[in-house]
Amino acid sequence: MPLLKLHIRKGRGREEVSTLLDTIHTVMLDSFEVPSRDRYQIVFEHEDSHFIALDTGLGYNRTERFLLLEVVSRPRPRREKLAFYDGLSRALWANCGISTSDLMVSFSENRDEDWSFGQGVAQFVTGDL
Repeated sequence: MPLLKLHIRKGRGREEVSTLLDTIHTVMLDSFEVPSRDRYQIVFEHEDSHFIALDTGLGYNRTERFLLLEVVSRPRPRREKLAFYDGLSRALWANCGISTSDLMVSFSENRDEDWSFGQGVAQFVTGDL
């Protein structure tokens, strides 16, 4: 955990998607104190007509390489989130050629009892995690 939901336009190849996911995972490990096998990622591919992301008036030039990352997580300190945004934008540029203006991240927070990793148990509540 966190659960990462990556939204991209259709048309990227398997290798490119794999590089995106690996890069995001590495930055998540660097930013948050989570185990390396804490990897939960879902990729959603959208038709151009079903994926609209303007710039909220900030003057960014979005391209077809735009990606939106939803992060579902237990509460994280502000410093960790800010480090994640910065590290992710740098790593996606370096590893994937994704411009910083083509990245948007949104966090949704929940609590320990909102997670069950299996066995019908809330592992954060029971102390298993």
